[in-house]
Amino acid sequence: MMMTKAPPPAKSKAPPPPGGSSQAEPAPTRTLKVASGVQSRAQKTVIYGPGGVGKTELASLLAQVGVRPLVIDLEDGSGFLDVTRVDPTPETFEETLAAVEMAKTGDFGAVVIDSLTKGEELCVDYTLRTVKAKNKPDDPGRLVASVEGYGWGKGYTHVFEQFLKLLQALDSVARAGKHVVAICHDCTANVPNPGGDDWIRYEPRLLNNNKGMIRQRVKEWCDHLLYIDFDAYVEDGKAQGSGTRTIYPTERPTHWAKSRKLSETIPYVQGDATLWRQLFDKE
Repeated sequence: MMMTKAPPPAKSKAPPPPGGSSQAEPAPTRTLKVASGVQSRAQKTVIYGPGGVGKTELASLLAQVGVRPLVIDLEDGSGFLDVTRVDPTPETFEETLAAVEMAKTGDFGAVVIDSLTKGEELCVDYTLRTVKAKNKPDDPGRLVASVEGYGWGKGYTHVFEQFLKLLQALDSVARAGKHVVAICHDCTANVPNPGGDDWIRYEPRLLNNNKGMIRQRVKEWCDHLLYIDFDAYVEDGKAQGSGTRTIYPTERPTHWAKSRKLSETIPYVQGDATLWRQLFDKE
């Protein structure tokens, strides 16, 4: 009687290491080439200043230079302006990201997010709902009630990492050829001065510490960081002003600012789109 030989037992595969497969997936590659000359591309602009100075109104004036904006109004601050907006108002970080993704389609020339400060608040809530605190790599984790609940400094790192998702989404909008305008509230920050007395300056109101430097990252990310404020001066020890406003594109001891294109201050007159004409070379 013939005996059939049993097939050899299948070799068991070693389990992948914790956190993923044993071999990383190769990154997609593109054909690279050399190019020269000035590039014409969508610009990323951050506008910040005190409440009521007209930041949202300034963004709405994009339409005057033929750049139709879509407003992602996280704070319902555009209700008195005739603009196209995402409706209803996004109430979570997930809805904000979905609104940015939606903005890549349609015949809009720019996407306005109002405000990035509110977007950060939604990001904190998102982080607390989705990122678990872990004491060890194999710890299943637990949800916490506040950023400090992750342990010293860890929570701010988590918020920073999640906030990058919003900047990446806005980058994709710019790559699709649409300008990005992000509005921020302002705050005052102490500036350490190794050579003398410290001083105070205005900066965008975003998270800024050693474990989650969103404020610094946004400054690096944008092409233009513009500070807008009411004009004021001191006379006989009292602050004076007439309600006029100025846009500052370059940094001074009193405020953060930068621009890849502008260097001179611009008077901000209600209804005047001079800023956008200069940025986009519109006559």
